[in-house]
Amino acid sequence: MEANEMKETNMQITGMTCAACATRIEKGLRKLEGIEEANVNLALERSSVKYDPQVINVEAIQKKVRDLGYDVVTEKAEFDITGMTCAACSARIEKGLNKLEGVTIANVNLALEKATVEYNPTELSTTDIIKKVQALGYGARTKDPGKESVDHREKEIKKQTVKFIFSVLLSLPLLWAMVGHFEFTSFIYVPDLFMNPWFQLTLATPVQFIIGGQFYISAFKALKNKSANMDVLVALGTSAAYFYSLYLSIDSIGMHAGHTVELYYETSAILITLIILGKLFEAKAKGRSSEAIKKLMGLQAKTAIVEREGVEVEIPLEEVVSGDIFHVKPGEKIPVDGVITEGFSAIDESMLTGESVPVDKNVGDDVIGATINKNGFLKVKATKVGKDTALAQIIKVVEEAQGSKAPIQRLADKISGIFVPIVVGLAVLTFLVWFIFVTPGNFAESLEKLIAVLVIACPCALGLATPTSIMAGSGRAAEFGILFKGGEHLEMTHRITAVVLDKTGTVTNGTPVLTDVFTEMNEAEFLALVGSAERKSEHPLAVALVEGIKGRGIELKDVSDFEAIPGYGIRAIVGGQELYVGTRKLMGLKDIDFSPAVEQMNGLEKEGKTAMLVAVDGQFAGLVAVADTIKDTSVAAIKRLKDMGLDVYMITGDNEETAKAIAKKVEIDHYIAEVLPEGKANEVKKLQAQGKRVAMVGDGINDAPALAVADIGMAIGTGTDVAMEAADITLIRGDLNSIADAIFMSRKTIRNIQQNLFWAFGYNTLGIPIAAVGFLAPWLAGAAMAFSSVSVVLNALRLQKVKL
Repeated sequence: MEANEMKETNMQITGMTCAACATRIEKGLRKLEGIEEANVNLALERSSVKYDPQVINVEAIQKKVRDLGYDVVTEKAEFDITGMTCAACSARIEKGLNKLEGVTIANVNLALEKATVEYNPTELSTTDIIKKVQALGYGARTKDPGKESVDHREKEIKKQTVKFIFSVLLSLPLLWAMVGHFEFTSFIYVPDLFMNPWFQLTLATPVQFIIGGQFYISAFKALKNKSANMDVLVALGTSAAYFYSLYLSIDSIGMHAGHTVELYYETSAILITLIILGKLFEAKAKGRSSEAIKKLMGLQAKTAIVEREGVEVEIPLEEVVSGDIFHVKPGEKIPVDGVITEGFSAIDESMLTGESVPVDKNVGDDVIGATINKNGFLKVKATKVGKDTALAQIIKVVEEAQGSKAPIQRLADKISGIFVPIVVGLAVLTFLVWFIFVTPGNFAESLEKLIAVLVIACPCALGLATPTSIMAGSGRAAEFGILFKGGEHLEMTHRITAVVLDKTGTVTNGTPVLTDVFTEMNEAEFLALVGSAERKSEHPLAVALVEGIKGRGIELKDVSDFEAIPGYGIRAIVGGQELYVGTRKLMGLKDIDFSPAVEQMNGLEKEGKTAMLVAVDGQFAGLVAVADTIKDTSVAAIKRLKDMGLDVYMITGDNEETAKAIAKKVEIDHYIAEVLPEGKANEVKKLQAQGKRVAMVGDGINDAPALAVADIGMAIGTGTDVAMEAADITLIRGDLNSIADAIFMSRKTIRNIQQNLFWAFGYNTLGIPIAAVGFLAPWLAGAAMAFSSVSVVLNALRLQKVKL
């Protein structure tokens, strides 16, 4: 089957506890027929699955996840349906919705005129469901638009908080009793009741089987599927302590001073309490690592005022459809992407471009959802809604980047997959060594060492080391308008040694502007004649001239006659005067002597400018020049790239003279001129053949072949769909500093991942022998294990504070 026939689905998965869980789900899904690729991100609790829709559907994929012992998050929404007249209508809507990709089940009630839909929120939104109903010829709106879905992570945090509080209350007396055991704490008063084995059993049992029940359930599901995860270690370790203590308690019946027996109830209870606390911290920290998505989603307006049947109505954002005319008052957010049909205003687009200066917009101009209307009243026709808006596309790219795996993560995943069985083997070996050689016959002492090894070795930190850094790094980059398409691109970027810059629209602004005027006439009068004559022309250089002349506050005159002379220029009659504006050839054709301007013209062309000669009533009158100007930030940004140790190249289709002039101005040492769009890819290959890792930076459309060939393709512009498809990284701001920022962010993220992996590997490598030789009590091992996971996540979160 062709690759383009494959589909991709994303799912939010709950119940994972460590990297072994993520690996197990991946393996289980890949075994299904029709699955091409499956990636599971532990930190984000998401999976991305590529599948053949001819062979398998989303429901079967979700069922497999549930069979493996985990759950898939779905949401339920109710809709008011209008336009139904009979049972055939409701059946048609129900059938249509059930066919929609991402819908688990849909029921339509004709009598109540209501639809209830269970769907996958990572695949669909209520807007998509409403669109489907409308496409079937009916009307729909959400029954409770004010209701927001509850984040499953928030629910998990609340649940773990309650568990932790109860666990602490039940474990405190056991901890008190344990502290009283030590010689150096013998001065602490311990009530006799706390030392009673049956009292300790009463406290420890709910902790072990109710609060700790989640570990048994998860461990059972893992073992049933011929796998092992962190919960297997926790269940084994705590069960060993609990059941050995229970055996000692029963064995003490009939003894005169039974309550003095050495018990280990506190070991299992405190371990479970500390692990629950670690999970609570971890869940909160993981929630913070996806703040970038929440911030981006928070930029959206919640409602829109639209014209429906001549009446203004305020509706939820989800119900805006393409073609709606909506109103935007001063100070309000523009709800969706559209085109202005009435009004004039300045729009703050800083959320998208990073430019703090508002952009003037008039009738016919495009506006982008989530940008802010500063001062004028606007009527806008919606062109892109829901998942099609620029902001939704950005959110999608960030989510995909956070959900993808960097190559560096695969090593950690492989190790995590075989880690648990190895640890169980080491724990058993530790027990036997202690029981046979170190403390012969001392079962309690040997068991304690076994528990410590099992608990200290939990591979949580290993599984979280990479994905949390990828999430935090790509999320922080997105806040600065740098969109990494995947974790692999975030990793590759730090290896870049050469940057190839397309000239037009990348180094330069991409649009020509009026730069020079030479005339012996009154300059304002001269420009008024030229601007008026060129106003009728559609040539880009003519447009640049007219805009530049208007920008100087010069009023244009009426044109009574106009003629475009292809390849030469134009002829026009302005205020009774005949004007020719164009090339040397045009002047020669009309026998007009322009010799006084030849030297100036040659000088301007050497600077990369396009000069146009002007004649009035058959006499040479002067010349005007236009040029594609260099961006204000280009010089400083290129210096920054060079300071980072990168080789910088400029590539352009312009002639040698123009390329040389631009390269000199921006201090680029290497430039390649007169290259056709299809030749740019070959130039990139030549650099790669020299052993360079190349980042190609272009507009994402004309430079698509070169962007694809480069090690990293960067599209610089406004984050259009085409640019995002063509490149590995989209730089939303039209500023070359974003290139340096992207490379800097990649270097920071990779360094952070390396730190995390070092500490995670080092922690387990160091912790297991320390526990095995008896220097680590089980409860201390539990605390250390919980701390290791939290510390890895907190280290990753430092990326959210990186200054660019």
